[in-house]
Amino acid sequence: MTIEKLILVEGVDTVELYGPANSYYNKIISYFPKIKVVARGNSIKVFGEEVEIERFEDKLMTLIDVYSKYQRVNETLIEQVFEDQELDITETMDGDVLVYGNNGRMIKARTINQKRLVDLYDKNDLLFAVGPAGSGKTYTAIALAVRALKNKEVKRIILTRPAVEAGEKLGFLPGDMKEKLDPYLQPLYDALNDMIPQRKLTTYMEDGTVQIAPLAYMRGRTLDNAFVILDEAQNTTFTQLKMFLTRMGRNAKFIVTGDITQVDLPRKSDSGLARGIKILKSIKNIGVIEFDTRDIVRHPLVKYIVNAFEAEIEHEEELRRLRREEERGEG
Repeated sequence: MTIEKLILVEGVDTVELYGPANSYYNKIISYFPKIKVVARGNSIKVFGEEVEIERFEDKLMTLIDVYSKYQRVNETLIEQVFEDQELDITETMDGDVLVYGNNGRMIKARTINQKRLVDLYDKNDLLFAVGPAGSGKTYTAIALAVRALKNKEVKRIILTRPAVEAGEKLGFLPGDMKEKLDPYLQPLYDALNDMIPQRKLTTYMEDGTVQIAPLAYMRGRTLDNAFVILDEAQNTTFTQLKMFLTRMGRNAKFIVTGDITQVDLPRKSDSGLARGIKILKSIKNIGVIEFDTRDIVRHPLVKYIVNAFEAEIEHEEELRRLRREEERGEG
């Protein structure tokens, strides 16, 4: 008997379920040439023989259950489910993939120190990741946070930065405080947009599952069941760093990232990051990863630019040292 049935897909993101350019969806319906399937968001209309529709719905619900449990869907999983193969989730793992981003993009640790960050994450509740711009410190940390949220290891992600002016004046920007700060926090939004579909990210931000805020907003809070990332930590004072770290609550993971060569505070000596690492690195469950120019994954020129600037800074410091020695000799 030919029937029409409406199937609601609930509790999952259909953008991820249907795959990049609907590739997974097309593979799914290819197993059922005798029925017509029309998907509109979370609603699927199916036309055809009742027996075929029931079989389609049963397989689809099995796939959704697997996806909900493992936060993963790919062509291998679809084949296992729809071809009645024995389900083996280990065969669907793609090496060191941290999270599947938008359009099916595999996001993984790409350098030695990015991999060290991932490895140390499992053994430590607090990590410091320091190194030059473009080395993937923050991006890898956010990927770990998104993975932890998808795996239900934490209930929320909190990303924060100290609102320090890097040569610009926030007060002259148009709009209210949020509008002034959003461009400053944009790199954090950009990373999340790579890893979480826009609709889901909007929902997460509306219900507080994902929070992005200046460091000052952390004062007085206790952060339980959260993955918290402090970015640009070289622009925190020693007191601010202590304030942030003491927000750590039960079942919390903290990652602090920064570049101690790019301090934007009025007095560079006020930066608390290097001092904080020095006094904390020997404590159990605290790990430190030092990134370097080998980890830079932006344009190939970036590592040469960083090296050139560092060499110039070292040259200037050497000149200042020699002048001081000359002045002492003259005195």
